Amino acid sequence: MLHLLYILAFTILAFLAVGNLIRSLVTVGMESQRTQPFRGNYNASSPRFQAVPHPELLDNYGNVVNEPLLVMRSLSVQDAREQLDALYKSPPSNKDETREDV
Repeated sequence: MLHLLYILAFTILAFLAVGNLIRSLVTVGMESQRTQPFRGNYNASSPRFQAVPHPELLDNYGNVVNEPLLVMRSLSVQDAREQLDALYKSPPSNKDETREDV
């Protein structure tokens, strides 16, 4: 009897989840088809129409960063293993130490 109760409960949950999924898909589809109203007098210098950059693209003062965000250098497999071994074997530290690569 308890098995039937579990099956009934999970069947109801499954129908609710599928119904919610279908409702969400319909809502997203309708929002994507909605046309944006025409904005007359478009002025790119107006703060209302300026694109807001992502917070990760801003420095501490709120200025846009104009430098590469990711710099990769070539590294041999042996060098990578040595660096990982050094990290693994080093004791944990509580200090905020920055390491500069040469």
